[in-house]
Amino acid sequence: MKVRWLQEVESRPGRRVAIGTFDGVHRGHQRVIEGCDTVLTFEPHPLEVLRPEDAPRLLTPLSVKRDLIAALGVDELVVARFDRALAETSAEQFVDEVLVAKLGAALVSVGENFRFGRGACGTPALLAQDERFETRVVPITREGGEPISSSRIRRLVERGEVAEAARLLGHPYLFEGEVVHGDRRGRELGFPTANMVPDRRLCIPAAGIYAALADGQPAAVSIGERPTFESDRGLLIEAYLIDFSGDLYGRTLRLAFVERLRDELRFASPGELVAQMRIDVEQARAACAQAGDWLAALDRALLVAG
Repeated sequence: MKVRWLQEVESRPGRRVAIGTFDGVHRGHQRVIEGCDTVLTFEPHPLEVLRPEDAPRLLTPLSVKRDLIAALGVDELVVARFDRALAETSAEQFVDEVLVAKLGAALVSVGENFRFGRGACGTPALLAQDERFETRVVPITREGGEPISSSRIRRLVERGEVAEAARLLGHPYLFEGEVVHGDRRGRELGFPTANMVPDRRLCIPAAGIYAALADGQPAAVSIGERPTFESDRGLLIEAYLIDFSGDLYGRTLRLAFVERLRDELRFASPGELVAQMRIDVEQARAACAQAGDWLAALDRALLVAG
C-alpha cells in the first residue's frame, strides 16, 4: 500500500475514497473502507487541534493505523495534515479542492455520523447532493445494542478488557513503543523483560498482567509501577517474550493484547513474585495458543512493528 501526505498526491480520476479519522480501524470503520481503493485520514486527531483538552488517547498511532488499513486490501492511504487552515476550510471548499480536484473521487464512502469542514457543517447529506461522485453512507455498526465506536473501545482498553475490545475491533488491541534500558530487575529474577515507557498520548490498558504477542512472539506483559519494588520510574510496560533470547534494545516492539490474566499485586518477597510469574508465563502461553487460529488468520504485518 502506498502512503502519501495529501499535498504529495497527484490527481487521478476514478478513486473510490473512504474518509474518516478511523482511530482503531474497528469493525464499523472496516465497513466504511470496504470496497474502496483509497483511504483519506487525518493526522493529528482533529480534536488535538480543535479542543486539545478533549483530545482522546489514541487507539492507533499512524504507524499502526497504516498497517491495519493495508491489511484490508486498500491500495493507497492519503494522510491530510489537520491544522488550523484545514479546520477553517468550508465543507464546500473541501469537496471541491480535495475530493474532486485533488483526489478525483468517483465514490466517497463515509459513516453516517461523519462531519467535516468549518464548524462541522459538512454532512453525508451534503456529499450525497453532489453529482460529481457517488456517495455511500454506511450505517453505524452495533454490537449488543450499542454502537461500536472508538470511545467505547477506549473505555474497554482502559479497564483492561482487551478481549472484549478485540471483539469490537475485529483484531487484537495493538500497542507499540521503543524498548528502553531498565534496572534489569526481571533478568535478576530469571525473567528478562523488554521495557517500554508508554507514550501518554496513547490508550494504555489498565494496570495488570496480560497475555499478548510481542512482535508475533507469545509474551507475558506487565503494566504498572511494580509495587513489590521501590521505583521512581512511574508506569512501565514490561514484556517477557516466552522462549525468546536476544537483544531488543532500541527496537520498536508491537504488542497484540490477547487476554488480561490478573491484577497488579504486591508480593511479600521476590520469591513469591517469581512463583507467581511462573504461573503467569504458563497462563500467557496457553492463552496465546488458544487464540492461535484467530491470530494466524491475521496478516503477520499487523503483529510486527514496521
